[in-house]
Order: sequence, then structure tokens, then C-alpha cells
Amino acid sequence: MKKIQRIPHVISVVVVPPYGLRLGFDDGLERVVDLARDLWGPMFEPLKDPEYFAKVIVDHGTVAWPNGLDLDPLVLHGDFEPAPRPQHA
Repeated sequence: MKKIQRIPHVISVVVVPPYGLRLGFDDGLERVVDLARDLWGPMFEPLKDPEYFAKVIVDHGTVAWPNGLDLDPLVLHGDFEPAPRPQHA
């Protein structure tokens, strides 16, 4: 397990269609993440619409959408792997 000194904050986001995000962090890291395979479950369902996905904003150091979904900045930064998809989903 990685030892984290501080949680990195997202300071910028640009949509990379259809389901990618170019993220800028306060530590200078820039990263593109593709969420196409991660859009499962009730909270992520609206994000399958590219127009809704594009409503992403930077909020409190991470990215968020109007339905209240936000993502873990440590996962976005690449410090941790996302939780595995449930077998029944």
C-alpha cells in the first residue's frame, strides 16, 4: 500500500470524448483517464449519455456531476486502483 502524504486535488478537467477526462492536479501532474469501462451501477447510468458526461465540474478537489456523483481523487491521480466491478453487475 502506498503511503500518501496528502490528497492531491483536481484543479482542472477537460472532457476527452466520449468518456475520457484530462485532469490537472495541484501537484503538477496531468493525466487522462478513460471511464468507459467504469460506467456501471445506478449513479453512473446518467454518465453513459455523452452530453450528461460533459457536465463534469471540478468540485472540492475532485470531479463531480449534477447527480451528486464524485470520484476519489487518489484513484484519479493513479495512487490506487478503482474498486473491482461486482461479479453480478
